[in-house]
Amino acid sequence: MSLVEITAATHRVEIDLKYATTDNFTGQPIYRRAGCYLHHEAEKLLIAARDLAEIQGYRLRIFDAFRPSEAQWKLWNHTPDPDFLADPRRGSPHSRGVAVDLTLVDAATGAALDMGTGFDAFTPKSHHGNTEISVPAQKNRLLLMGLMTTAGWDFYRNEWWHYQLFDSRDFELFGDGDLSEPMTAP
Repeated sequence: MSLVEITAATHRVEIDLKYATTDNFTGQPIYRRAGCYLHHEAEKLLIAARDLAEIQGYRLRIFDAFRPSEAQWKLWNHTPDPDFLADPRRGSPHSRGVAVDLTLVDAATGAALDMGTGFDAFTPKSHHGNTEISVPAQKNRLLLMGLMTTAGWDFYRNEWWHYQLFDSRDFELFGDGDLSEPMTAP
């Protein structure tokens, strides 16, 4: 399998997998096991983004990365909103291991930068370029986008937190059966 485990120790990033907790739009854990994985091609770009962020005094905090196809179905069945969720019949870049949801954290204080909305806020205020949020939050989003796109990532216009490989649909889909231990809650 082409998925690489991403950990705080091995990759110098923070891991806060929201779908392993109740702190997500469903209010329920989607993952029974918190595992953070990326395709090895995406891992290379994550490392590049991490290095750029560190130079600027920031750390990356990952909310989600690889998402088993089974988890994508659970999310879709809860909220079938194609503006914010990929239809699992087509497959999500997350289910291919080539997408990451993240934010920036001030390395000195540990505080997450204000991005104007929380993660998974399914509202137009989450869109890149939205001017209805504070100017500092707009600048923070542009900083995150600058770091990520400079590292080689593509962005999804509706979600300030979502980045993926440009050719994400070219990668195969993975599910719980491709992991040594499943992630998705029954």
